[in-house]
Amino acid sequence: MDLKTNHSAPVLTDPAPISKSRLGVHSSLLPYSPSGTFPSDLFLAIPRKKTGVLDDVRACSWLDAMKSSSPPPKWMAKESNNEFSSTDTDVAYRTWLRQYPSALTSFEQIVKSAKGKRIALFLDYDGTLSPIVDNPDCAFMSDAMRAVVKNVAKYFPTAIISGRSRDKVYEFVGLAELYYAGSHGMDIMGPVRQSIPNDNADTIQSTDKQGKEVNLFQPAREFLPMIDAVFHSLMENTKEINGVKVENNKFCVSVHYRNVDEKYWATVVQRVHEILKQYPTRLRLTHGRKVLEVRPVIDWDKGKAVMFLLESLGLSNCEDVLPIYVGDDRTDEDAFKELREGNHGYGILVSSVPKESKAFYSLRDPSEVMEFLKSFVMWKQSSAL
Repeated sequence: MDLKTNHSAPVLTDPAPISKSRLGVHSSLLPYSPSGTFPSDLFLAIPRKKTGVLDDVRACSWLDAMKSSSPPPKWMAKESNNEFSSTDTDVAYRTWLRQYPSALTSFEQIVKSAKGKRIALFLDYDGTLSPIVDNPDCAFMSDAMRAVVKNVAKYFPTAIISGRSRDKVYEFVGLAELYYAGSHGMDIMGPVRQSIPNDNADTIQSTDKQGKEVNLFQPAREFLPMIDAVFHSLMENTKEINGVKVENNKFCVSVHYRNVDEKYWATVVQRVHEILKQYPTRLRLTHGRKVLEVRPVIDWDKGKAVMFLLESLGLSNCEDVLPIYVGDDRTDEDAFKELREGNHGYGILVSSVPKESKAFYSLRDPSEVMEFLKSFVMWKQSSAL
């Protein structure tokens, strides 16, 4: 099949509308101790998610959903250097900023809310710490961004929560100071505690890249053989479609169609559904930024991963803790929703185009994320004087 490459920019998605309330938090910033351990009552019985192959979008509208989550042509998405440009795109974005103000211009308000609190940072990877690129294997983090993330982790507990496999995102980031959760939070590496329930099949002891003992929390472990089989089936079933990239992210399989000609998107969906028909109650399909993702039918997502990590670090149910989650994808909305509805902390959406979100604030792109993280380090350093 002869398909043309589609080089496009980031996407629009449309999660459910949000309320206009803003979180109010206040009270002396306590020092962070990196020696957190998993509490004895942490390990959860993970309920199964409502069964069904499709998620978020009805079966008859998958192709429409893929199109709606695609960006405009580059000539339309090109940003103007004039902040007050009269183009419709800029007007729409400035209007959108009234509901999702910039976390940079609102930084004083954020740190005012953080006064007297321990901050915990949670970061997505693709589109947040690294740019979205045509080849997902080349989504490299800049040395400057890596230095900033390394610096911020000196002052605040910091975790990367990604749809990538945990090993893969660790290879991209390469910082041992962080906590890592891969496969949308279904593969969490955390600190070792003194005792581990012998009957908890979701948790195993292991070692990290430096040989340090760690605990791995993997609530979808039973799905590993199934996910591996689906990966190989999808590789075979889509091999003739030019531009398709099938990625094994351990507990989920990602089918990237960013480089597939739009006229063949329906074929991509059809080939994926052909495989999923074999697992009608065990696997579900979701979509993100030009990617279809096959995931286990399990009630677990990035939001629950955030709460799990907070609890594992002894930072849950504490009035003196302010979690901040920064992400760009629709899968990050689960974390935004968890923080908003629980009145726990702030979600910050990374987007250069208007879209509905459960986040409180926004940042335009990874370069603004880097400036935001730098600002937190400078604020922490100045407050210690």
